[in-house]
Amino acid sequence: MRIALVGGGAFGEKHLDGLSKIDGVEVVSLVGRTLDKTQALADKYGVPHASTEYDDVLKNDDVDAVILCTPTQMHAEQAIQAMDAGKHVEVEIPMADSWADAEAVMKKQQETGLVCMAGHTRRFNPSHQWVKNKIDAGEFNIQAMDVETFFFRRENKNAKGEARSWTDHLLWHHSAHTIDIFQYMTGAKVVKANVLQGPKHPDLGIAMDMSIQMKTDKGQILTLALSFNNDGPLGTFFRYIGDTGTYIARYDDLVTGREEAIDVSNVDVSMNGIELQDREFVAAIQEGREPNSSVKSVLDCYRVIGELAADLEKQDGWS
Repeated sequence: MRIALVGGGAFGEKHLDGLSKIDGVEVVSLVGRTLDKTQALADKYGVPHASTEYDDVLKNDDVDAVILCTPTQMHAEQAIQAMDAGKHVEVEIPMADSWADAEAVMKKQQETGLVCMAGHTRRFNPSHQWVKNKIDAGEFNIQAMDVETFFFRRENKNAKGEARSWTDHLLWHHSAHTIDIFQYMTGAKVVKANVLQGPKHPDLGIAMDMSIQMKTDKGQILTLALSFNNDGPLGTFFRYIGDTGTYIARYDDLVTGREEAIDVSNVDVSMNGIELQDREFVAAIQEGREPNSSVKSVLDCYRVIGELAADLEKQDGWS
């Protein structure tokens, strides 16, 4: 499997680390915004080709698939370009930053029949897999989810603290993790959703705090708080409240509601959610099947986000 990785930022490196652990996979090209930094990263990971030209890489017959770790605003267009070029594609979350673009990606996947997968990593983290296995076994049913997504990000920097050329977004990026996993875990459809946002940052132009509520057609509810203003414990913390217990997932750690640790080390072949996500992408291509986190399976998440975005526009002219 010959893969081109596009985007050499913080998450690009996470994928390079994960891909290096998968047998039969070779990253043959690395595409970035500036050649010097891209070449340095390619040298670090032993990638034979570095470029700033995405179009040229898509023309390369030696590339079977593309993983996109580029700015959010480029995801949908680049995913469609990859499929037009006959390449399977894994696009980091969010798949798109509009409902129309998400539908366009879905349409292109249906036209081509290629594997198109979105990077909804929570489906692959062992902590969340453990809870899903419990649900699938009929031992746990979700009644409610309370989730906190908290960062301290008052400057335009990535996860490594480096300046970046684009602006992240609480709604289109960070809420997507939770809205998708809520529907995935409950096996239900969101039928009612509300959103409020706080003041926008004077320089970044985005809301720094947000509150979201949802309800499914089966009656489960979600309460989601998001902030870029939080100067405290950072990350996303999921509380699953169910009929037989309560579980709290903090990335790859899982505890009960009483903070009793749960061993998730044997849930999958790795404890690295990004690696497991990439393993699923490669396996789906090799086996000619739809992957978990396919564009089809995550599409309804973007319908809901699109409705929330439209609601915010009505509230205060947000765009």
